[in-house]
Amino acid sequence: MGSQMGSDAAVLRGGSELVAETLRQARRSLSSWSERPVKHRLRIVRRARQLIARDCEALAATLLHRRTAVETLVTEVLPLVEAARFLERTAESLLAPRILRHGRPLWLLGVRAEVRREPLGVVLTLAPSNYPLFLPGVQILQALTAGNAVCAKPAPGCAEPLRRLAALLAEAGLPGGLLTVLDESLETSAAAIRAGFDRIVLTGSAETGRLVLQAAAARLTPTTMELSGNDAVFVLDGADLDLVASCLAYGLRLNGGATCIAPRRVFVPEALAPALEQGLLSRISDISPAVVPERIRIQLQALLEEAAVSGARVLAWPITERVPPIVVADARADLRLLREDVFAPVLAIVAVQDTDQALQAAASCPYALGTAIFGPPAEAYKLATQVNAGSVVVNDVIVPTADPRLPFGGRGNSGFGVTRGAEGLLELTTLKAISVRRGRFRPHLTAPRPEEASRFAMLIRLLHGKHSLQNLLSPAWFRRL
Repeated sequence: MGSQMGSDAAVLRGGSELVAETLRQARRSLSSWSERPVKHRLRIVRRARQLIARDCEALAATLLHRRTAVETLVTEVLPLVEAARFLERTAESLLAPRILRHGRPLWLLGVRAEVRREPLGVVLTLAPSNYPLFLPGVQILQALTAGNAVCAKPAPGCAEPLRRLAALLAEAGLPGGLLTVLDESLETSAAAIRAGFDRIVLTGSAETGRLVLQAAAARLTPTTMELSGNDAVFVLDGADLDLVASCLAYGLRLNGGATCIAPRRVFVPEALAPALEQGLLSRISDISPAVVPERIRIQLQALLEEAAVSGARVLAWPITERVPPIVVADARADLRLLREDVFAPVLAIVAVQDTDQALQAAASCPYALGTAIFGPPAEAYKLATQVNAGSVVVNDVIVPTADPRLPFGGRGNSGFGVTRGAEGLLELTTLKAISVRRGRFRPHLTAPRPEEASRFAMLIRLLHGKHSLQNLLSPAWFRRL
């Protein structure tokens, strides 16, 4: 079964049978874990958070081949421990049974109603390559807190951060068999999707999402799809253009542009476009080119060539295996560049006449993950309630979405379901409703007679009609007296 990471995490290599055996082992370990009180599980989460803090530099070192240690500490380790603390503060109350005390129908007199959140079972996490510690790490902590076991499938070349995390959870006291780190191969990924997990949580591209859904359909495996995006930015009249330019430059620099909610489509009033372009160019001149995989470079090159043919000004081009920050000015809203997910440091500036035109242009993109809006707070907030996106940031980009209190998820080609926040934790549970009847009142056990129809009709009108007792006895009725 591969090598053990402490007492709890195995690193497996290949094959459907190995994955199936891992799933069986996780199920054997599950009952004692799911039966533990939430506060006991959270003690392990708290110890793991403290151990992550202790070994934060070693964790960051596992990703030095992708970015600097300081960037990993800021973008992956810090939000991960904040997410753990959020669980420590809120999970017990969020997962507690909920007693329905009000609004009981009259015909359920004597019934006590309760809604419970119970573990799903064994959760499969399919992790991405752009943030291979933070994104699956939060999902793992939430799944374990909810009482599940977890199998985590790293992206190619990204297993070490998850192995380190698994080892720290083992050191924190997580029982064996509850967290398994699978190997990185595509064969293992395919075998895991078919194996019959109780939920699959994917962070990846829309293309990968379609393949996972097709495979998961055979077993009706529920899924959470956190997919990529092509995020819109709306610049309103009155926006601070220096702030906008600085935020866009940050989006181009962060993680070499490989961020699902990086700004890609910037809709700006025609009169402001030249100043924004100049301000942005002055801020990206010293950003180092990013290493971008060949497949993405080929995709990007084709999109840039199409944009240039359409009349857009492409202000930089890829250089061999590296890609500098690329701004495409005078872009048309119908370009493929504005409708595809591209994990590279590139964005397009689209000049518009007004907000309505910007909204119409933005709606042509099938992705709806995140949106950033810059402008006077009241106007920006109003627009935030109108845009089609799973996450909206006003007068900033990206960073506020790492708030552990917020759910994160998209719409359209950006997927469905959420991770993180209270909603992400609850998504890793399954609902059970329990009704307990007391007393002897069970009128339904006596079959109604046909001649009683008028009595039931009178009861319905009395309870729910325009002049029902509820309306007559409402505070508004008394105020009219």
